[in-house]
Amino acid sequence: MKIDLNSDMGEGFGPYRLCDDEALMKVVSSANIACGFHAGDPDTMARMVRLAKENGVGVGAHPGLPDRLGFGRREMPFSADELRQQMLYQLGALTAIARAEQVSVAHVSFHAAMGNMVNRDPVLADLMMDAIRTVDPSLIVFAMPDSIIAQAAARAGLKTLLLFLADRAYDAHGKLVARGLPGAVIKEEDALRARVRQFLKIGTVTTIEGETLAVPARSILVHSDTPGSLELAQIVRSEIEATGATIAPAAEIVG
Repeated sequence: MKIDLNSDMGEGFGPYRLCDDEALMKVVSSANIACGFHAGDPDTMARMVRLAKENGVGVGAHPGLPDRLGFGRREMPFSADELRQQMLYQLGALTAIARAEQVSVAHVSFHAAMGNMVNRDPVLADLMMDAIRTVDPSLIVFAMPDSIIAQAAARAGLKTLLLFLADRAYDAHGKLVARGLPGAVIKEEDALRARVRQFLKIGTVTTIEGETLAVPARSILVHSDTPGSLELAQIVRSEIEATGATIAPAAEIVG
């Protein structure tokens, strides 16, 4: 079986770095590159594309809200059309930078608050998916299983790659536990290994309430801003390889 291991990359700005992107790019198979709104800038985007190309990593756009101070995690009162234009602006910027490096953008993965807003509103989700399809109907949309985004992508005829978030706790409804709540972010090695092993072997996760939840995903996400993200990604990769599965970028899995 092929499994994608992805992370949000290039989420610094100018000389500021959020994580060791160079080292992390050697571990993952897909990179969700920040496109200049919640984080990133043209030079950082180009550096990420070049790193991805050097390491055989799939390139994806990671659009977010224009909120650097809040790291794109605070919802903002934009209209649906404004959100559509912001997403297209960022996707277009990364597409141009990648094309100049002879690299194709393969997927789209929404960041934080923008993703939450899209995933709560089927009308907005349809608007976003139609816009993505217009830009490139071959783009793969990263989404949580049985989510509004996944459903909208299917209606638009777009391919999806369903995600399992290794470093975030789930509740009994399959939603992520809000950051800031106890146990919301998984950072301990033993806990992470156990979660990833459970997902890989039986396709489930134990929720924060202690229930077992099915997770029909083919891609594992490790957030680069989680403390120790490089080590966490290396742990996830080692667990994937231990099962005999092959780590591959999204395009090779959904293809």
